[in-house]
Amino acid sequence: MMEWLQLLLPAWIMGSLLVFLTAPLGCLMLWRRMSFFADTMAHGTLLGVAIAGILHLPFWLGVGCLAALLVAILWILHDSRLPNDALLALCSATLLCSGLLLIQQVPSLRPELLSYLFGDLLSIEWADLPMFAIVISAALVVLYRAWSAQIQIAIDPDIAMSEGVNANWQRLIFMLLLALFTVLALRAVGSLLMGALLVIPALSARLLAHSPKQMVIWAFVLAQFGVTVGLWSSAALNIATGLSIVLCMALTFAAIFAAQKFKSIAPSSVSD
Repeated sequence: MMEWLQLLLPAWIMGSLLVFLTAPLGCLMLWRRMSFFADTMAHGTLLGVAIAGILHLPFWLGVGCLAALLVAILWILHDSRLPNDALLALCSATLLCSGLLLIQQVPSLRPELLSYLFGDLLSIEWADLPMFAIVISAALVVLYRAWSAQIQIAIDPDIAMSEGVNANWQRLIFMLLLALFTVLALRAVGSLLMGALLVIPALSARLLAHSPKQMVIWAFVLAQFGVTVGLWSSAALNIATGLSIVLCMALTFAAIFAAQKFKSIAPSSVSD
């Protein structure tokens, strides 16, 4: 039992810390209809990993630089004539293909490709936690200070700008926070599943909440549940941690959705 705790406890603490960003950022993504942005950022991490491997740099540095570059590209390409979802699709496909192409040219990266795609939270060590905690705390401070403006823009951008909110600046802050989350989540759930880590708890919370505050709290609780159960399940069943965590979150969403559907159907059946 002690050996299991030594293996799982650092991973669980890291996952629990990540949830503090997962919940509010996931809710903001739904409110702002930017769910596809996380997938675009996630696909770009493969290119960052490949570039870091070629240049013999730390993977987190390659992923971080790529995430910052993607934010800059999207900032430059922002145009009222070009739909955001189309731009994200363009960047997503281009980055994913470029990353896979480069990885094919670096044979040393191929054996570890699955861990990049689906994550390996169990590889987290105690020495990694202080830096993760500092970075996540700094991100939460930035998000807390910008939260009111982010909510205003999510509700109605025009009214928010009329009240003095700088929409472009807030958009940049939001994208940079998502870029930071991408770097942190790479080891937890891998590049392909980052969007699910953000979106699924927020979707589940939307079914239960009656206010923005409740939605963030529910997203936090459900994400924490998914990380905890998924992590222990991955160790017991010997499967990838990212797959286990995301599947646990998806099953939780399915259970909540089914329960609410049954609850809405049951009264009408009784009255009939």
